[in-house]
Amino acid sequence: MSSKTPLLEVIALDAADAERAQEGGADRLELVAEMAQDGLTPSLETLRDVLKATDLPVRVMLRDNGSFAAGDLEGLRADTARLIDEGAREFVFGFLNVDSEIDLDACEVLIKELDGLPWTFHRAIDRTRDPLRAYDRLSALGCDTVLAAGHPNGVASGLSVLQRIAQRESGPSLLVGGGLRAQQVHLLRAGGVRGFHVGSAVRPGGWVSSVDVEAVRAWADLVKN
Repeated sequence: MSSKTPLLEVIALDAADAERAQEGGADRLELVAEMAQDGLTPSLETLRDVLKATDLPVRVMLRDNGSFAAGDLEGLRADTARLIDEGAREFVFGFLNVDSEIDLDACEVLIKELDGLPWTFHRAIDRTRDPLRAYDRLSALGCDTVLAAGHPNGVASGLSVLQRIAQRESGPSLLVGGGLRAQQVHLLRAGGVRGFHVGSAVRPGGWVSSVDVEAVRAWADLVKN
């Protein structure tokens, strides 16, 4: 299921990324650290700098290791409280248990800490045994967005799953990301997808370089027009 309003979310690592993403026409940021581990919780200092640099909505990653296991859940809970104190109002997280199912207990610990703030369940859904069943469970958990590629290998392998999720009449908005290519956007939009998430696609110089304004602009045009 997707919101009818087109949305482009861009991964930001720092304030420079935030400024460039906003200039290029992004609608929302996902703030992370350590892309070498696919995105971990950013520092409080980075959050402060980013919130000063942009007025875009900022979804902050809650993740302390490179797997989809919850890790130090009490530490994550404490991080969440500190990030909220510093002004974070939207979040991203997602955990799986040893059976490759959504770790409901771990998620609920952070949901309680958020106390109604909006959050995205990230690409952990792509590694569940049945992403469609997992999506339905996430509806009950109360997240407003699910970030998915439809398959662990990325969007090219997950198109059929993404299209089936997009056809759901209720539930969280679908945000498609993970190896997303520009040529896939038209097909996804035709199937009802309105939310798109990009990271390396707007960094021609790789993760060591900042977000490229013109690359964001091209994606914004693709997603919205």
